[in-house]
This record gives sequence, C-alpha cells and structure tokens, in this order.
Amino acid sequence: MFEYSGAIHIHSKFSDGTGTVEEIAKFANETGLDFIILTDHNTLLARDEGMEKWFDNTMVIVGYEVNDTNNKNHYLVLRLEELIGTFRVLYNGELGNNLSAKEYVKEIKNKGGVGFIAHPFEKRNNFPEHPAYPWTAWDSDEFDGVEIWNHMSEWVEGLTDKNKMQRFLHPLKSIIAPEKRMMKKWDDMNDKRKVVAIGSIDAHAHKQNVLGFYNIEIFPYKVLFKSIRTHVLIQNEIQKGNVEKFPEYKKEIIEALRKGNSFIVNHYHGDGYGFRFFAEYDGKNYDCGDEIFFDTKSDKKIVFHSFVPKEATIKLIKNGKCLDTYNGPGCVWDSNEMGNYRVECWLGDKGWIFSNHIRVSKKK
Repeated sequence: MFEYSGAIHIHSKFSDGTGTVEEIAKFANETGLDFIILTDHNTLLARDEGMEKWFDNTMVIVGYEVNDTNNKNHYLVLRLEELIGTFRVLYNGELGNNLSAKEYVKEIKNKGGVGFIAHPFEKRNNFPEHPAYPWTAWDSDEFDGVEIWNHMSEWVEGLTDKNKMQRFLHPLKSIIAPEKRMMKKWDDMNDKRKVVAIGSIDAHAHKQNVLGFYNIEIFPYKVLFKSIRTHVLIQNEIQKGNVEKFPEYKKEIIEALRKGNSFIVNHYHGDGYGFRFFAEYDGKNYDCGDEIFFDTKSDKKIVFHSFVPKEATIKLIKNGKCLDTYNGPGCVWDSNEMGNYRVECWLGDKGWIFSNHIRVSKKK
C-alpha cells in the first residue's frame, strides 16, 4: 500500500474563499500535501475552468459542498460531474430544483457520487455572525461517511470573548481532538452499517477586522494546511506530475476515502506518515476500512498491529469502548471477538491520529 496525505474541504474564490486555486495549490505544495480537495459551495466552476489538475507535486481534486434551503445539512460531494441538490445554478442561469437533504443524499448515491456529512454537530450561539450549520437529516442512511474532525468547526465552537485573542493568534494550538459526542455517534452508526471518517480543515482564509487592522487574514490556507489531514492508502504508486494518469490517481484516492482505507492526522503535532493499523487473519492482511469475516468455529485469532511514527499513547477501541492503552511506538493485540476495531493515538491530552475501523463480522 502507498500512503498519500491530503487536505479536504477547501473553499476558493469560486465560492466564499479568498484565494485563487493557483494560490491555494502553491501553499499546498509548500506544506508537502500530495493532494487537496476543493469543495466550493454549490459549484463546479473550478473543474469547468480546468483547475482539476497537477500543480507541481500536488493534485487538485474538485468536488463541491451542497446544503438545504435552511443552510443546514452541509454535504461534501465527490466523483460527480454534475451538481445535485439545492441552489443548482444551471448553465442557462436558472435555478435548479431544490431537494431536501435526504433526497440529495439519495440522488447523489444513485448517480455514483461519494458523500460525507460536514461538521454535523455544530451548535454555537456565542457569535450571531458565525451561525452553526448542523446536520439534522439523520434519517438518511445513504451517506458514505462523516467529518469526525473539522478544524474550523472546532475552532469556532470553542470561541469565547475570553479566549478569542489567544485563538486568533494561535489557530493551530486550540485544536484538541474530535468531539466526544461525534466519536460516539460515529461508533454507534458503525454498529448498524459501515460509515467511514474523514478529517478536514474547512478553509476559507477569511479576512477580518482585528484590533482595528482591516482585512487581516486570520486563517491563511498555508497555516490550516499544517493542521488536520487525511492520509489515504492505495494500491498503486502515484507518479507526481503524470498528467495522463491523473484520472486514475483521482479515482484511487476517492475510492480509498469511500472505503475508509485512510486515517486522520493533526499534522501540527507531528507528521503522520508511516502510521499503520492493520490485522492479520488466516494468512491475509487487512487495513483500516477493510472487513474480516471471522470463523467462530475456528481456533484462529485475529492479530491487530499498530505502528506510530513516534512514541504516543495508543488506544485500541472496539465498538466505542477502549480495550487497551499502551505507551510506545507500536503495539500488538489479538482477539477472537466480532466488532468494529479502531485506534486512537494521543500526545498527552492532544489527539493526534485516528484510524478508520477494521470490521470483524461473522463468516457466512
């Protein structure tokens, strides 16, 4: 498996971001990102204007973010060549049909798209100019995954009059870990069906009036690119700059995200390259995002492995409950029980790496 690091959920001047795609890609190169995923609101203009391509060593992949008529239920959409959902601006300038969140999630799935719920548990009310955009359509069951960690969401959710200066000055230090309520919801959803996780930054590079200084860029793209990343594991090595194979590479990255062959890293606390969580069973290896069909009549056990780039507190989680905690650069466990297993890596009280699940189901 080959590992590549990306930043997901980015807005450009094609919607409510402040940077051009060229500027954003330049910062992505400078911070060592292998790919970035643009998700401008209700538009694919970046793709229409030829911006889905290589920029030096970074792939720019274009998706979009859709929402309902109440500006709730934000949904990141990949692998579609058309806009589906609310506020579709057609090529003749007319507005397309509005759909509910449940309807556009279903239609996106039926059309072959891949979708992730964005910042689902926002609830803030401290600052009316920055309202919450929560997910309420939990009766939908056809989304592929969910953002369990969103930099901008966590930053704004924790913002108060007392700490706002500190948060403006140090936007990376204030990011601690995914919300516990989100993690419980994610684990609970996986009891019923596979729901994968991604981490994102929700970058806009907003410019604000801060202490009398106008148009201060408080969240530059380059700064946020040093924050929450999602690493994918794919079968084939990417030859950087290979234009001919760009569609193939894009397909593999999106498929890895859809399947959960990925893990989330807060890059601010350390480079996550080299982390692994995998299992061995009956002569085969299984990565995060894979499913093991376990023979309950056999005496063979599943052996789980985790390797970390540097010493950390490693937690093995099964069905939302911590089975074991170990301090070191790696750990090995065995099990003969069905369930959904994942790993968390912590540096003190700071969340660092969060894997997707390895599912263990009964052999049919």
